[in-house]
Amino acid sequence: MQAQQLLHYWQKLEKRPAGKWLFSKVIQHKAPFFRASNAQIVELRPNYAKLVMKKRHAVQNHIGTVHVIAICNMLEMAMGALAEVSIPNHLRWIPKGMSVEYTAKAGSDITGIAEVKPEDWQAGDLDVVVNAYDNQGVVVVKGIIKLWISEKPNKNH
Repeated sequence: MQAQQLLHYWQKLEKRPAGKWLFSKVIQHKAPFFRASNAQIVELRPNYAKLVMKKRHAVQNHIGTVHVIAICNMLEMAMGALAEVSIPNHLRWIPKGMSVEYTAKAGSDITGIAEVKPEDWQAGDLDVVVNAYDNQGVVVVKGIIKLWISEKPNKNH
């Protein structure tokens, strides 16, 4: 599926009742490991994605805060959604690594944001900035997800 098609589906569903929830579930169906965080996409446009994850028992650690791995899972989902609606049609992407810092306890629902500059979509390494915030706007996780961007193979051979 091309980036414009996925963005079109998002734009069609986001305004409908439960549309954001449904779109998020489709993404989680395509990549089942995202189901663990049960995050919902609340804003999506080229080069930007914003998700929300509810603080619930399934994502808490032994001290009652949201487990950082659940947050990382949500941030990777944000990056993946961003990449899918942003990448130029002649390119493809694959995650290469993730570097995060845990900057504060995550004691509430969490908002995750992934961002990249439009001009950065070219072959080579691409750093996608990811940050997670608590309900007070405090950064609880900040990081970079490194993507490998390459040209799609020419299918005319």
